[in-house]
Amino acid sequence: MQGDHGSVLSLFTGAGGLDLGLEYAGFETKACIEIDPFCADTLRENRPSWKQLDSGDVTVAARTVTPKHLGMKVGELDLVAGGPPCQPFSMAAQWASSGRRGMDDDRAQTVVAMLDLVEAFLPKALFIENVAGFLRGKISASPFISDRLAAINNKHGTAYDLHAKIVDAADYGVPQRRNRVIGIATRDGRAMEMPSPTHADAPVRAWDAIGDLAETDVPPIQGTWAELLASIPEGGNYQYLTARGGGEELFGYRTRYWSFLLKLAKDQPAWTLSASPGPSTGPFHWDNRPLTVRECLRLQTFPDEWHLVGPHRQRIKQAGNATPPLLAEVVGRALLAHLRGASPQGPEQGKPQLLRERQEERVPAAVPPAPVPERFRPLVGSKKAHPGAGKGPSPREAASSLSRGGSTRE
Repeated sequence: MQGDHGSVLSLFTGAGGLDLGLEYAGFETKACIEIDPFCADTLRENRPSWKQLDSGDVTVAARTVTPKHLGMKVGELDLVAGGPPCQPFSMAAQWASSGRRGMDDDRAQTVVAMLDLVEAFLPKALFIENVAGFLRGKISASPFISDRLAAINNKHGTAYDLHAKIVDAADYGVPQRRNRVIGIATRDGRAMEMPSPTHADAPVRAWDAIGDLAETDVPPIQGTWAELLASIPEGGNYQYLTARGGGEELFGYRTRYWSFLLKLAKDQPAWTLSASPGPSTGPFHWDNRPLTVRECLRLQTFPDEWHLVGPHRQRIKQAGNATPPLLAEVVGRALLAHLRGASPQGPEQGKPQLLRERQEERVPAAVPPAPVPERFRPLVGSKKAHPGAGKGPSPREAASSLSRGGSTRE
């Protein structure tokens, strides 16, 4: 190890969620690569000690950056960490037949660059955090990564072997249901034991994270359907206003995206935050409005002193795209212990520093849904449900031959 800390080369650093969590776990970011100018400014404001390399483009850095740039020798770096752009492997790509390209997508060249940097540095470990489809499913990058790591092993005598697991961040104390895949490959080939869930039975709730905030500068509701939010119960979405919900029928069942008019419930973890929400895309606050940037950061487990730079939409994007720092801390602590040959869950570990515990006091009761506003009443009536199962591209393609009337989903 580099002194008392593990050393990290951070790729696709974004707003710094992964690095911040690793910092709390005992790692030190030696350098980071980030192409987005707003994210780069956020990193400079919050962690000027994190050296940003001259090129924020990972594909360029892969051709020019060497261990010498970090004052290191080959094999001395502890960790290459990051989450390559997820669009080619996202749920949206699974839905759209035109988008299911995976490693054939031009944006996936960042995966190639990531592995080029692994070969250049030969770190003790590689840490990937991403959407589940990145390392699971028909279009995942997993076969490519495994083949490339095997080639690196053959050439350099290493034993990198990628192990991946899909986790729900809420199981580790993040007040948000957020399924992510964690991929770890260690240079010596030893598989790391993933931390056991600590909050699966008693998750940290949205109220625990943001209930104490008194936000004054809140974003206004916008769009055609915004007034309907008050007519949907906490934790629900537009499906409440379908034939299978408890409200009046304004929409066909599964004829909209799951996040359409989706609301938080005080007594449950938040739904997954979106990086680019539309006017009707949730999750929305239980007070029937969009979430503030600070609320998003709390639900992602950033500490309050962490500030995002840029226009409002850019800050929402940074918050939604970030790795929850608490999740990174939990996995990072286990990884650092693994690299040091210590027990990943020994008593010396203690509680994660970024964990915000459940509050003991009772969560306020939910406000009952309001009647449908008068201007929407002409829309009330029987609606056709989506004919597919709403589970992915195959049902959607089959359904398209039966109905051209709407895109959907869940």
